[in-house]
Amino acid sequence: MEVSQVNQNQDEEEEDFTAVLTSPLSLDSDAGNDYRAPNLLQRVFSLLKNVWPGSDLTRFSLPAIFNIPKSQLQCYGESIYCVNNEILSKCTNGETPLERFTSVVAWSISTVRPLMFGVAPYNPVLGETHHVSRGNLNVLLEQVAHHPPVSALYATNEKDNIEITMCQYAIPKFQGTCIETRVLGKRELKLVNKAETYVMNSPNLVIKFLPVPDVEWLGNVTIKCQETGLEAHLCYKGNSFLGRKGNYRSVRGKIVSLPNMKTVYEINGHWDRTVAIKDVRDGKTTLIYKANDLITSLKTPVVKDSEGLCVSESAVVWGKVNEGILNKKWDKANDAKIAIEENERQMARQRKLKGENWVPKHFVLSGSKENGDSDWEVKPRNLKLPPAPIIVPF
Repeated sequence: MEVSQVNQNQDEEEEDFTAVLTSPLSLDSDAGNDYRAPNLLQRVFSLLKNVWPGSDLTRFSLPAIFNIPKSQLQCYGESIYCVNNEILSKCTNGETPLERFTSVVAWSISTVRPLMFGVAPYNPVLGETHHVSRGNLNVLLEQVAHHPPVSALYATNEKDNIEITMCQYAIPKFQGTCIETRVLGKRELKLVNKAETYVMNSPNLVIKFLPVPDVEWLGNVTIKCQETGLEAHLCYKGNSFLGRKGNYRSVRGKIVSLPNMKTVYEINGHWDRTVAIKDVRDGKTTLIYKANDLITSLKTPVVKDSEGLCVSESAVVWGKVNEGILNKKWDKANDAKIAIEENERQMARQRKLKGENWVPKHFVLSGSKENGDSDWEVKPRNLKLPPAPIIVPF
């Protein structure tokens, strides 16, 4: 038996449909203007208040004081719909395959956003959705699996004939001085009119404890377009263990023409500042990415159609928790958070008793954790996305 309904037992009274939206992760203010993380001492005291020697941690819920007021699903979507210019349009408007490819490289870099040490977004509940529009760009996300936690994204821009399909799931591992999270899943950007598909991956998220606490994006990213025979190799770097900052938030790499395996451009810069390409033939340098123009002073999404909101919308699901965090009413935030997490566990128990299998509403999920940790893929059930009830102002 299959089931695809979200939060079946959740009360659908109007008060539960209140969406609480917060400013997006931005370069100039790590978690936006409406939220500031409590100091570290306050967070530690909150943790100690909730645990004691011999505590059973199997059902322990991280106190809301450690959360930013938004779901990871929202953070994932913000990397696509929260920008300050039409960087996606540049991808399809390039006159040559090489121009379009360099624009896609710049767009890929723009999806990397700064995070704060010591706080994190909520883990999305199964079936949680997030639907947002910015101009002609419509973006839909859904949490399509819980073990492993797989998030799916589909976005369309009918004016520029662009489609984006992304699948993301993370595997964290403790490495002694840090927690390294491998961000797995395939990302596809299709320029429909050009019949070009760009396939890429994501850098990994590393939370460092020593020598200086920080959160960094590290690792290798490959961007490939089979139709044009172009491929980019990017390396995201961070501080060394000794604290040298020369590589902090740096991006370096190259663009290669696969037919002859020749390097066309060298890539160098920092994802929080600027990135340039250098033509290996004549040494000419061109700026392709400027963070200040793209991911600073980002506009907060707003509800345009409250009647169009659904109970599974992230900003609705976590609305009461968001309110508690923003008002620093930690007991209220904790109670609301625990209620959401317990409801998810209860629904899982009910499905197991009834022999029901979870089926995502908006995506088809394929893959198996028995076959490895990097073969999950998603496909949208509907290739046409309607405008969302939540919009991002220009």
